[in-house]
Formats: sequence, structure tokens, C-alpha cells
Amino acid sequence: MSKHKSFTLEELAKATDAEIVGDSQCIVDNIATISNANDTSITFLSNKKYTDSLKHSKACCVIVEKSFKEDSNFNYLKSDDPYLAYAKLTKIFKLDANLREPSIHESSIISENSSIGNDVYIGPNVFIGTNCIIGNNVTIHANCSIVQDVSISSNTVIHHGSVLGSDGFGFAPTSDGFLKIEQLGGLKIGKNVEIGANCTIDRGALDNTEIHDGVILDNLVHIAHNVVLGENTAIAASCAIAGSSKIGKNFQMGGLSGVLGHLEICDNVSIGAHTLITKNINEPGNYVGIMPAQDQKEWAKSSVFIKKLGK
Repeated sequence: MSKHKSFTLEELAKATDAEIVGDSQCIVDNIATISNANDTSITFLSNKKYTDSLKHSKACCVIVEKSFKEDSNFNYLKSDDPYLAYAKLTKIFKLDANLREPSIHESSIISENSSIGNDVYIGPNVFIGTNCIIGNNVTIHANCSIVQDVSISSNTVIHHGSVLGSDGFGFAPTSDGFLKIEQLGGLKIGKNVEIGANCTIDRGALDNTEIHDGVILDNLVHIAHNVVLGENTAIAASCAIAGSSKIGKNFQMGGLSGVLGHLEICDNVSIGAHTLITKNINEPGNYVGIMPAQDQKEWAKSSVFIKKLGK
């Protein structure tokens, strides 16, 4: 087991651009939740509803916002953004044993027609097919498939089991069934993108599917062919975006939500959990369409009422 790192509060304050209230030489060797902290832990308070929990915490230091009225029970790091300060500290405390050194695992399969940049980590059982470009400092974890015609820009992370550049869902109906439409486009993934475990992103039918810089995807997200995801989009688990929809910058999507195909969504839109977007969104803002679970008979009454509202 790797030994914990330790730092003084003075060092942590510099790393997070925070103000110290208390003992600057206090030693911290771990980050913990308020309830599970010990006497060498630093914890954080970014949601005021957990303030009362501090009364029983054993932490030696708490990260709080600058307006927080401190007491003598703890040392404090006062920050403009406690959650961001916490995020920075997670990188500082990450154990070296968890870091991936640049390497290509011997079990991976890489097409001769594809290129691999510098400082790349490719884990066990990764498949990289034809005409793929992997940029510098990219991490591709175990059991991923980069199927074909995929470019991945620098500093991007692909988590375990994801499939990028697979066939889009394109079929033409005929009297004898469905005729497959061959997918001739590619998939372009920008810089500083993070794609969770078991995600699937299809390459385009003719034009490319595009995932722009700074996009983050949770686990089990599906992006269909020819979708464009704008910069700094964040999508939670079990969401899907249907083909050819164009999404603006700073899009946020709660879990179990969906966007129908061939839609356009402007910049700075947030979608609540379990919401289905069925038409274009042209104005920034928060959108939600949640119907709480009810007894079946109660739901039947509610649905009748909703139908009457539209008449």
C-alpha cells in the first residue's frame, strides 16, 4: 500500500489560492468527507445544508467560502470556490501508484494505418482500428475499442470499455426489410475530453461526429452519428443524444435524459434529470420535464388532467 502524502496548510493554501485561518503549519495527509474525517484530514463545505454536520467532524481543517463565519473548532482554508479548491486538492493527494506511465500494453491491437502520439497510455485489450489518430498525452484504459476513422486530440481520457467510432444506426426501409447505410464519416474528439466507462460514440454517416474541447461524459452515455457536442458540455450517466443533433457550448444534461434527432440547442442550456428534449432550444436556461412516480391509478387521473389542459 502506498504511503499517504502529507502537506502543511500553508502549502495547501498556496495550491488552492485560499486564505488560512488558524495554524498554517498544521499537517494534513488525507481528504475526507465531513462525517468520515480524522484528525489529519481536510474536508470541505460547499453546500450549506451540511453545515450542522461540522459539529461532529474530527477534521483538522475545513475548506469554506470566504463569507463563512469561522470558529475555533477547526483550521480553515477560505476560498472563493470551495468545491474547486477540493478538486485541486484531489490531484495533489492522488497517490503515485494510481498514475499511468506512458505505455502500450502488449495485448492491445493497433492498425498499421493508425498513428499514436507521444506520452500515450494504452491499456490491456484495447483495439485501435484503421485510420485513427491518437494525440499526445491521451489515456485509453482497458477493453476500449477505437473502431475506425477516429481522431482523439491531446490530454483526453477514455475510460474502460468504451467504444468510439462504431457504426451509426443508419438503415433504409425496403419491401424486403432494411438496407444498411454504410457509415462513411468519422469521429473527431477534441482536447481535454473525458469519456466515462462503457460509453458509445458513433462515427458519422457522411460528415463527422464531433466532440469538442473540454467535454465530459459520465458512464453509459450514447452519442449517435453526426451529433456535434459543443465545448465544455457535461453529460451525466445513462443519457442518449440521437443522430444529427447540434449542441451548443456549456450544455449540461442530467442523468437518464435524452435529446431527439436533428435538433439544435443553443449555448448555455441545462437539462434536468429524466428530461426528453423533443424540439429546438433557442434560449439559454434550465429546462426540465420530470413527472414524479405515482400509484398507477393516480397517474391515470393525472394524465387525463394534463390532456385537458391542452384543449
